[in-house]
Amino acid sequence: MRLFSLSVTAALLSLGCGNGNTVVAPPAETKSEKSEPRIETNKGAERWGTVTGRLTWGEKELPAAAKLVVNKDEMQCLRKGPIYGERYVVNKANKGVANVFVWLLDATDPAHPKAPPIHPSLKEAREKEVVIDQPCCKFEPHAVALREGQVLIAKNSSDILHNFDWVGGEGQSENRLVPARGQITIDVLEASQKPFSVQCAVHPWMSAYFRVFDHPYFAVTDGDGKFEMKHAPAGKYNIVMWHEGMGWIQGVKTGRAIDVKAGGITEADGEVVPAKE
Repeated sequence: MRLFSLSVTAALLSLGCGNGNTVVAPPAETKSEKSEPRIETNKGAERWGTVTGRLTWGEKELPAAAKLVVNKDEMQCLRKGPIYGERYVVNKANKGVANVFVWLLDATDPAHPKAPPIHPSLKEAREKEVVIDQPCCKFEPHAVALREGQVLIAKNSSDILHNFDWVGGEGQSENRLVPARGQITIDVLEASQKPFSVQCAVHPWMSAYFRVFDHPYFAVTDGDGKFEMKHAPAGKYNIVMWHEGMGWIQGVKTGRAIDVKAGGITEADGEVVPAKE
């Protein structure tokens, strides 16, 4: 088992391919008990805050992006240029780490984590659908987070056949063809502490990950390593981080303690330092 270290400037709080970029799915974990979302009625600013942060690469040498071997449908797949592995995506300009899943957790009972109270404006997801496209033999986006009740659309905007083979969560899986200029709908997803990995059997270098939550307080870091969660409940919570190449970044699935400021912004920056091989 790999060990990872993380130096945190404030309390802190990823789908597999071949050709050296294969990601082994994380080991099975204990399923958390389901609980009904707690919808709060008090809209006062004194009850809610915003959590922001930025994750940066903690080593001087940045991880190299490997050019993937594309040996099928080259004209379509390479029409926008070479395809690179996305296991580690680090911004060269500011060392921001992309594709890290971040979320809040009510960890008063770590063995049975519960969803935080939910702000009235976030009772329902604003968008019904979340899309993963396959335009050039690459899943876009590479890392996707969605809320229980939302529908995942596996889209294929290319002119060639693709496949959407997903597995994870609490033993859920499906393997379906996605015709050229077509799409499929996945609407049976349940929230889980475990991620879902995605592959394309037609083009085996393709990979992606998605996670499903039972509350709205989650994010995926962007190209600068930044994330934001608005209307978060004020008080003491845990902030959890997971990355496909590093697993649980704090080393535990319950994350680290954080005190969300009422009516203000709570910063949770972090520096990621992978374990040495």
